[in-house]
Amino acid sequence: MIHFHHIDLLAHFDRERIPERVVHARGAGAHGYFEVTHDLSDITSQPLLASVGKKVKATVRFSTVGGESGSADTARDPRGFAVKLRTEEGNWDWVFNNTPVFFIRDPTKFPHFIHTQKRNPQTHLKDADMFWDYLSQNPESIHQIMILFSDRGTPDGYHNMHGYSGHTYKWLKDDGSFVYTQLHLRADNGFKTLDDATATRLAGENAEYGIEALFNAIESGNFPSWTVYVQTMTPEQAEKFRYNVLDLTKVWPHSEFPLRPVGKFVLNENPQNYFAEIEQAAFSPSHTIPYIEPSADPVLQSRLFSYPDTHRHRLGVNYQQLPVNAPIVPVANFQRDGFMTFVSQGNRPNYQSSIRPLTYVSKKATIDSTVRDEARLARHEAFIGGAWRDLSEITELDFEQPRALWKKVWNDQQRQAYVNNVSGHFKNVKSPEVKARQLTVWAAVDQELSDRIADAIGHARVQPLNVKPASEAVKYRANLGFAFTFLGRL
Repeated sequence: MIHFHHIDLLAHFDRERIPERVVHARGAGAHGYFEVTHDLSDITSQPLLASVGKKVKATVRFSTVGGESGSADTARDPRGFAVKLRTEEGNWDWVFNNTPVFFIRDPTKFPHFIHTQKRNPQTHLKDADMFWDYLSQNPESIHQIMILFSDRGTPDGYHNMHGYSGHTYKWLKDDGSFVYTQLHLRADNGFKTLDDATATRLAGENAEYGIEALFNAIESGNFPSWTVYVQTMTPEQAEKFRYNVLDLTKVWPHSEFPLRPVGKFVLNENPQNYFAEIEQAAFSPSHTIPYIEPSADPVLQSRLFSYPDTHRHRLGVNYQQLPVNAPIVPVANFQRDGFMTFVSQGNRPNYQSSIRPLTYVSKKATIDSTVRDEARLARHEAFIGGAWRDLSEITELDFEQPRALWKKVWNDQQRQAYVNNVSGHFKNVKSPEVKARQLTVWAAVDQELSDRIADAIGHARVQPLNVKPASEAVKYRANLGFAFTFLGRL
């Protein structure tokens, strides 16, 4: 007779694995804290951000984007930088990247984009033609491509890089006002990078280089830390801004919107069990706290659904009951039952009951209820409605920031490194059409840049992509005639 414990062990062993993340599958993580160092009560009524000296516990998961869970830590790829803050009003997730911009600004493109960064359906190999075919057809990606193929595309460990919200958020006050914000986490030891040759060598010699370096740094007491900053923009500034405040492919110039210190983020504790504390950690930009809201950025709005949906798929409908995801405050909601329920909420009704009524505590100002200045809000929401249209246009505006990166920010060595890095990948493209098309995108940034890449791969030089000048960009200001109704009045 087979021993029951043997069968039980085998049965569990056969079910140990859960689906890996479709993107951000390769990751590392740790625990620590966030400490508020500056009072921000002038721009938000969120109590945490006015409580200088207040510390909240945090969990972070760093990750690459495109590779599988067994891929190399040093791959040329953006990095995820996700932080879960456990506040007294619930969990506040910062689901950020290590680059301030992204490849897309239209969320419908995201599945297509990711498919081209994965494996060819027939060969099951990474495919340079797929990779560059997509990018060359979507020139708004060029700003991210400039960053990705610089040495910043290969950070020296997960803990030696900056983090950026990328998306625009809204921080509100009780009086109904709000500011647009973008958060920056700047590594106190600087953004350290690997050159292409070193990153490639490490991928073969020690694919776990980043995971190992993070663990060892914390274990030795050399705790990684970041200073947290916020950029702010008023609605009126957004309407006058040269670029679209909802555009994920653009940065806010520091000269116009300076970095303002917020706090300190420190990692000082390694997980005791990676699977339970990091692999099961579930982050989402929809996990916010009062007075913190997403903007109308369409990619951010798409993520509000996509992230919780993938957690329900990977971890189950009750993923927020897992210890690593559970908030430190009791939960009262109408969600019940489902697989693996262990926080049942007792006999509390699972509907809005008059027998045991609930008392709701809400902030005084919300975008759709008691905002005081309705006329001001209506004007700005008309602007935002038009701003969505602007995101579908490719114009000269899309090449200004990449051009500044190439001509003004980088030095000669950094420019040459970019040409070397991108040529090493781009030379693998077989399609003449894809090669020529992408070269026109680089030429729209700068003719010399395109020519140097063309020469490096032995391709004929090309003329710039023909796009609308900035003067002909869709006028997404509030004069498009949109109208919105608030509280029954225009």
